[in-house]
Amino acid sequence: MTTLSGTSTSREMERFSRFLAVGAVGTVLDFSLLTLLKLAGLPTLLANTLSFSTGLVNNFTWNRLWTFNDIIQPNWRKQLAQFTVVSLVGLALNNLIVLSLEGIFGSLLGQPDWGYLPAKVIATGVVVFWNYFANRMWTFRK
Repeated sequence: MTTLSGTSTSREMERFSRFLAVGAVGTVLDFSLLTLLKLAGLPTLLANTLSFSTGLVNNFTWNRLWTFNDIIQPNWRKQLAQFTVVSLVGLALNNLIVLSLEGIFGSLLGQPDWGYLPAKVIATGVVVFWNYFANRMWTFRK
């Protein structure tokens, strides 16, 4: 099991910073595609799933090559499968939060069609912590 003590703490903070940078790019892709798909008329669940999946591919690639480059497993397919399982749990959480809050924010904003955006911000904030710790402890474990 990986511990976060001593000199490993600064390395872990560097990893988390890289994870956040990769996630920021993935989030821009996710939000941009979500907005385009919603404007194209797709239902929220389908649009959110497609946009989240695009972010997943981006994030796996850059986390493997940059964030956790010192922990690369030779079997990238196994690592991708693990990353995907963690991300699917994250997707379920993300969809649950977005769908639960979309109507509430739409009412608060007086713009029912745009309630998914603040809901997505909250969902992303919650899911980032799940994704990091689950991937760190399972997918990219030494």
